[in-house]
Amino acid sequence: MSGRGIQFGLAAAARCAVLGLSLGVTTALRWARFFPNNDPILAVMMPCAKRGRVAAAAFPIAAMALFDVLSQRVGVWTAVTAGTYGILGLAFAHVYRVLANRGRNVGMGTFLISGIAGVLVFDFVTGPVMSSLLFRMSFAEAFIGQIPFTLKHLASVSTYAVVVSPALDRAFHEIERGREWIVHRLAAARAAS
Repeated sequence: MSGRGIQFGLAAAARCAVLGLSLGVTTALRWARFFPNNDPILAVMMPCAKRGRVAAAAFPIAAMALFDVLSQRVGVWTAVTAGTYGILGLAFAHVYRVLANRGRNVGMGTFLISGIAGVLVFDFVTGPVMSSLLFRMSFAEAFIGQIPFTLKHLASVSTYAVVVSPALDRAFHEIERGREWIVHRLAAARAAS
């Protein structure tokens, strides 16, 4: 196998490790139910979004589908929530890339602000907008009913954004560093031979 093939294989392995770790953490936290509206998906999606558009969109879609399959609740709502999270992931990836290009660090503060903005957008789309479309509720009734849910969602995501997002970001960085170290060692061995 060529050096380029090894590098591609290591990059793919690192991406799989990041996705696997993300799905494992999210599924475990969702089953644990630490909060009344326990939602770690945004908090785990944000460090994924730092890694690019594919991870930012693929992770939340896979996380929603996996949990709904495990809990035997696959349906229209799976597609609605997965799609909304996927679009938010793409938006976060874009914003984080712009911030990084401007020399700004994407860390806990950015994760907290992103989490709050993400909850407000997600809950508006999946709450009043989709509830009025799918369940024939009035928009006003769905909007008012969404407020206590959104407050709980904000508490959940804010806590996870401060605790889980930075920890996962560091773990992902270590996975990436390990891949880079292997690539560097292989290049040095190849140059020596």
